Amino acid sequence: MRKIGIYGKGGIGKSTTTQNMAAAMAVCFGKKVMIHGCDPKADATRMILGVMSQETVLDTLREFGQENVTVDKVVKVGFSGIRAVESGGPEPGVGCAGRGIITAIDLMEELGGYPDDLEFLFYDVLGDVVCGGFAMPMRQGKAQEIYIVTSGEMMAIYAANNISKGLAKYAKRSGVRLGGIICNSRNVDKERELVEEFCDRIGTQMIYFVPRDNIVQRAEFNKKTVMEFDPDSKQAGEYKNLAQRIIENENFVIPEPIMRMDELEELVMKYGIV
Repeated sequence: MRKIGIYGKGGIGKSTTTQNMAAAMAVCFGKKVMIHGCDPKADATRMILGVMSQETVLDTLREFGQENVTVDKVVKVGFSGIRAVESGGPEPGVGCAGRGIITAIDLMEELGGYPDDLEFLFYDVLGDVVCGGFAMPMRQGKAQEIYIVTSGEMMAIYAANNISKGLAKYAKRSGVRLGGIICNSRNVDKERELVEEFCDRIGTQMIYFVPRDNIVQRAEFNKKTVMEFDPDSKQAGEYKNLAQRIIENENFVIPEPIMRMDELEELVMKYGIV
């Protein structure tokens, strides 16, 4: 089983990218896939299950107690047989969401919630690496390979650099590696060139450039992946290509050197994005 962490700036499209890529893996390549949402919003599996949100691990723990939590209560099967679970989070204003991720993943492992026949397990992880709890999938080696979703915008690149810094810190201890950068395009000027140079600077690859297409939003409004909503569309083909690149990828690195803030500023200015 390949255990993959998907990271990136909040709102950059991690969950959208992960669900569409997972759908393409299942439909086009027959892969057995599972998504574990690691965000208190519990929206990482919405398009796979066709519901606003599912019952989360932490909600179930609070309601039934750990001794009564079962895999059937928290794991659902959605589009094309993709399995889905959401960690959830603490009550608003109480507790630490990062610790909730740790609790949920540990419990899933104890319950045998990740079947032996799984080929790909995706951890869709909240935002930036500023909290040890959110870094846990890479820190403890729960995720063996990491992909960072970014765009050609300054703060998205900043977050990607910060996540790379966290990965480099944990890599020798946990064995986690960076598989590449996914550019989820925002149609900003010279976006591809900027992201490609950023990848060169930290020693990784831009594994795929996902073009912007409004069909993604239309599919989301209908609580579906593009592969389910319009499997013959050009964008469905893009997600198929992304899935194939991930499946075939063998280029895993420890990112270095991590860029300084002044270097990031210079890089962004070089391509005229301010």
